[in-house]
Amino acid sequence: MTHNIKVLLVDDEEDFISALSERLRMRNYDTKVATSGEAALSEIEDERPHIVVLDLKMPGIGGMETLIKIKAIDPSIDVIMLTGSLDSEVGETALRAGASFHVVKPIDIEDLTGKLEHIKKERGLD
Repeated sequence: MTHNIKVLLVDDEEDFISALSERLRMRNYDTKVATSGEAALSEIEDERPHIVVLDLKMPGIGGMETLIKIKAIDPSIDVIMLTGSLDSEVGETALRAGASFHVVKPIDIEDLTGKLEHIKKERGLD
């Protein structure tokens, strides 16, 4: 089973993001990582991912501003917003700004891959 989904993982916690990248690669996702909003936007200009998994709280350009800029660059990129709390208001704001899903840390890898698969199916990327 091969996935041709390109996933850009964006979080300023390097250990977390590299571990998540490894776990997704083991499930056949093509992952790249960025540790800031600025790096994510640069990466998106170079090579468009299908999905961005984006942390809300980062130094520099925060997740919400990065989300808005990603959608301005390419509205077809799906964004899954990561937050550190169950604050539904934050999740709702992210969804209104264009995020496809809101996931709370610590991430349940099955929950995240389920959302990736849902996006994959919806977009016909099988």
